[in-house]
Amino acid sequence: MRRERYVVTVVGAGPRGTSALERLLARLEAATAPDEPVPGPVDIRVVDPYRPGSGHVWSPRQSRLFLMNTPAVYPTVAPPRRSGEPGLTFDQWRRLRGDGATLAPVELEELDSLGPGDYPSRALYGRYLEHVYDAVAQRLREHPAVASVEHVPASAVRLDKRGTDYLLTLRSTDGDVSTLAADAVVLAVGHVPAELNPRQAAAGQRADELGLVYQGPNVPSDVDWSVFPGGEPLLVRGLGLNFFDALAQLTQGRGGDFVTVGREPGRRLEYRPSGREPLIHAGSRRGVPYRAKAEVPAFVPPSVELAYLTFERVHALAAAGAPGEPAGKVGFDAHIWPLLHRDVLRTFYTVAARVRPGAFSDPAGFLARMDEILDAPRHADQTVQGTRVHGQEVWRSRLAELVEEVAPGVGWLDVPALGHPFARRGFADADEYQRAVQAYLEEDARSSAAGEEDPLKMAIGALHAGRLLIKRMVAEGLVDEVSRTDELQRWFEPLVEGTASGPPLRRIEELIALSRAGVVRFLGPDPVYSLEEEGEYAGVFTASSPWVDASPATAHHMLEAMMPANRVAHTASELLRQLQDDGLARPRAMPTEEGELMPGSGFDVVGRPYRLVDAHGVAHRALFVLGLQLSSVQWGTAIAAESEGTDDDGARTLADADAVAVEIVRLAAR
Repeated sequence: MRRERYVVTVVGAGPRGTSALERLLARLEAATAPDEPVPGPVDIRVVDPYRPGSGHVWSPRQSRLFLMNTPAVYPTVAPPRRSGEPGLTFDQWRRLRGDGATLAPVELEELDSLGPGDYPSRALYGRYLEHVYDAVAQRLREHPAVASVEHVPASAVRLDKRGTDYLLTLRSTDGDVSTLAADAVVLAVGHVPAELNPRQAAAGQRADELGLVYQGPNVPSDVDWSVFPGGEPLLVRGLGLNFFDALAQLTQGRGGDFVTVGREPGRRLEYRPSGREPLIHAGSRRGVPYRAKAEVPAFVPPSVELAYLTFERVHALAAAGAPGEPAGKVGFDAHIWPLLHRDVLRTFYTVAARVRPGAFSDPAGFLARMDEILDAPRHADQTVQGTRVHGQEVWRSRLAELVEEVAPGVGWLDVPALGHPFARRGFADADEYQRAVQAYLEEDARSSAAGEEDPLKMAIGALHAGRLLIKRMVAEGLVDEVSRTDELQRWFEPLVEGTASGPPLRRIEELIALSRAGVVRFLGPDPVYSLEEEGEYAGVFTASSPWVDASPATAHHMLEAMMPANRVAHTASELLRQLQDDGLARPRAMPTEEGELMPGSGFDVVGRPYRLVDAHGVAHRALFVLGLQLSSVQWGTAIAAESEGTDDDGARTLADADAVAVEIVRLAAR
């Protein structure tokens, strides 16, 4: 018999949950074929203690100093709006000046100053998310198949299976506990708290005992920045995107000001301190922050085109049986990287020949000979004089010889070395290292400002384009899991993150000014952070680099400038922990090079839609996962959907939500 109501519960009302609702609306509106069962009536419950749409991370009430890491033209939680259809990208919302939303003066001011290539504040993007949610929820309420749409302002802390249904236990913000029965549940929980790793936990415990301040990984908007006093040293571990959020809050957020004093990139700004800034000693394994993005009005530079790494080529290689890999799989080092490496170098030298023709003895001849080398047969390996030689090394050596012959002034682009610009280089003292980093940052700023006229930034653009394509290959199961763990994630992910996932140029310009003003000092590569029990530095945090001959930096305060780890086995979320403890979910087992199985970062799921798998290997019928907790079957799950992307590539997260919506409509119509 047909149920009286079909209850759909979406746990998490941030971007992924909003996408799920928008796609459910689209599928309900499309379910009008006369020969198909009509779904309904459907009750929709959205469970989140925060305002739906923006959720926790994207609250419009957070500091407007926190910027997105994608230009306005890129991100979306819905497909582009077409005539009569749901959907609205952020750039459409920007061009429509809010699409009828009631915006505060500060929001309108930011919208009016924002171009397609500019980087919005996270607060403004949160306002867009709320607008999309509100519009979708209202349109759902008007649909004849939908009985109700309700936001439940509570946290889901438990989920139990009752036959074919689910029972959610909810805790409201004031502590009241209630239950909610559901036929289908979508887990779109996004960023959740994580257990500290042993090093972090020990540092936090010891700091408490000594009366020091230790801030572990956290969402920047959740950090109490007031605990870091002005004028005192602060040790910071991490020079990624959270580092730039910390800088903004501890400088401009305390009344400091950046003043334009010139026009040359890297030397345009001067910092005027307020006197309330801490003295920031910052470090990371690379020793330098992420590189700035190129100044282009797109996520990937429009001129970048991958000639060698294509999905079709890799798919064909996997189908034919890639050498040394399981059937239907390819290896990253052996099969993907040699193709992408070709594209990166080809992009670099093509742009260099265009913008610096005088550096080539024969630019046209160089490009023709380069293509001949790159177009040589691309075997994983080959026999040369009786010895097995990796094919990548053969063509690379030939190209390096050509560069030395025709363009010695341009030099060889060592792509892997971009991830460690000061590798194995020693510095006589801390001041020498500060000057080296400032020069590095100034060059990076000039390079970014040149946009598509800069060979290095366009080569990095090719690296980034390859990263987005590899995301599809991972999601479609083409990459061998051992290769993914030991190669793709071990060395390539840090390389592409540090070169292609950096902040907008504005942030690097500000960092240079802060370094010159003495507000920020860099520790050096591979820094060691300690909290000694005895000796000269007992009772304080210390940090020093083995590559810089200087006394350790000391402080009573330390900040981990990073997000909580996205590993379900180490989650501090009550709900995700309970699901695993009760056997309703498990981490996906990932093989290692030694043949062992280790818990992956994300949940074990099957199919698309991604149904959660329980401890016995059985998939739930109507319990779906979207977003970050899919990281064992996808790669780069934190990246937003691309507004003009396809379902296979840039808009895969929307396609995931759409697949869930299709299945829910099918189940609701039975």
